Amino acid sequence: MSRQVATMRFALAALALCAAGPAVTPAAAREVVEMPDTRYDPGTIVIRTNERRLYYVVAPGEAIRYTIAVGKAGKQWRGVKYVEEMQVDPAWSPPAEVKRDNPRLPDVIPGGSPRNPMGARVIGLGPGGEYAIHGTNMPRTVGTAASYGCFRMHNSDVIDLYARVQMGTPVVVLP
Repeated sequence: MSRQVATMRFALAALALCAAGPAVTPAAAREVVEMPDTRYDPGTIVIRTNERRLYYVVAPGEAIRYTIAVGKAGKQWRGVKYVEEMQVDPAWSPPAEVKRDNPRLPDVIPGGSPRNPMGARVIGLGPGGEYAIHGTNMPRTVGTAASYGCFRMHNSDVIDLYARVQMGTPVVVLP
């Protein structure tokens, strides 16, 4: 086999691998789906923890579904909260529990830093303010149980969701 043919085969194989991409890319993590449970009004966020999915209801019976990371064992919760904070490139101060588990963390990580676990956007949930829907600097954790109770999304997905929600949006967290 000539060197030129071998180079061509290698290039075609590499192109095929690039086209296939990883199993879950940020673009594949977001899709419009049928929402069989029609009790939620458009504009509501429904999180199904066991599925590791967040649904943003856009119309009766229709939602945008996002893949998310959820709380680790013992850190998951359920209930209804409301969007009470929205920030672009937020700074992050580790909560006391996180700081106890990771004492080497700085007191504040500036927004936009590659070390900032909040990613590109934060959608704070209240009352209480201890939980949020946010981006992540660790995209491989999306689709897993990895957080202290927050919901992590690919940065491109949290930017998309952020543009759709407003202060007061209801967030229903189910098992």
